[in-house]
Amino acid sequence: MLGRMIVRWRAVREAARGPVVTHALIAGCCVVFLLGPASGMNPSYGTGEQLLTSGTAYFRRWGVVPDVLFSGSARALLTPLTALFVHGSWLHLLGNMLFLYVFGAMAEERMGRLEFLCFYVCTGYLALAAYASAHATSAQTLVGASGAISAVLGAFLCLFPRARVTSLFPFLFFLPLRFPAWIVLLFWFALQWLAAHRAESGPGVAYLAHLVGFSLGFLYAWVRYRRATRVRRPATASEGDSQP
Repeated sequence: MLGRMIVRWRAVREAARGPVVTHALIAGCCVVFLLGPASGMNPSYGTGEQLLTSGTAYFRRWGVVPDVLFSGSARALLTPLTALFVHGSWLHLLGNMLFLYVFGAMAEERMGRLEFLCFYVCTGYLALAAYASAHATSAQTLVGASGAISAVLGAFLCLFPRARVTSLFPFLFFLPLRFPAWIVLLFWFALQWLAAHRAESGPGVAYLAHLVGFSLGFLYAWVRYRRATRVRRPATASEGDSQP
């Protein structure tokens, strides 16, 4: 009896040491999405034309609007924080949460919960602000956790370059292939770089926010942990073809 109690206590203790912040961020984003108009599951936003109108107002309220962000309004300066929890579609949400789930746990374990949370919020804020400053006259609304999650990817590359990542590539018929993290993440970064140079003005993916977030995350991890021994434990992860 006593032995079983000890085993259960150890199991609870190990669970408490898990990636609590990563799971909480995923849960928070999912709850916000389900309660918002983009999910289509909240009847208070109406249907049809009313839903579209409500959605536009919702995103402008909680998202980043570049030509408003630097207007001096205190409320506008908070929008890069609120925008981290707002997503525009199911695909947008699931793609971001997949990347956060795959790469966030080990980064959180290495940094610690409080540091990881501060890192996530600060880099996400700066990535969105950088995109807004580069498009200061744009009235397009920017939402999503992409900048913060890109920072997590950059930190992961610095901290766990030899971790094995299982990836699914559409052009290889979605065959699961395992590669070192540095190959997968540098390939992802190169795709973002090329897409950012080809992107036209207007609504779409904020590739610049991805590049800024990734760079900030890598630089932070390099400066913060460059004198520490890098964790070389292999990791098994799964990554889809969706991009954060």
